[in-house]
Amino acid sequence: MANPLKCDLCPKPATVHLTQIVNNKVHKVDLCEECAQAKGVTDPSGFSLADLLLKASLNPDPVAGLRCEHCGFTQADFKKHGRFGCPACYDVFQSLIEPMLDSMHKGTAHSGKVPQKALSRKTLHDRLAKLELDLTEAIKAERYEDAARCRDEISQVKQNFGPAAAH
Repeated sequence: MANPLKCDLCPKPATVHLTQIVNNKVHKVDLCEECAQAKGVTDPSGFSLADLLLKASLNPDPVAGLRCEHCGFTQADFKKHGRFGCPACYDVFQSLIEPMLDSMHKGTAHSGKVPQKALSRKTLHDRLAKLELDLTEAIKAERYEDAARCRDEISQVKQNFGPAAAH
């Protein structure tokens, strides 16, 4: 089960999810029921997502006075534009980014995805590399029966999987 999103204003689980597009920029806010009611989200006439975004600072104290030395970006610039000014900003504003990513995703480390064909090729390549290593060790140790088994298994794997196995 995926981790529930956290409220942008408090540590409770978010149950209200808002998305607003202004000038072709997407702004998302996740709130718990109490914070949504306190901010007037249930009353569309009195609610401004832009105001909430500016007030919903995840970690205001440590990063409020920070400025990127390379491009001059501040936390307010990040909130206004929704992106950083340069690669160095990611290091400068790390204390702002990590809680944000943690609340949006399952964690702060990117694990990525591997296409199924690439995964099967890698598994096959790893299997052949292990068999070839076993074959070499068996020959060095003069275990010729083991070496013959490894040789036969290598041939079998290469035969079953065609030319892709030979590389």
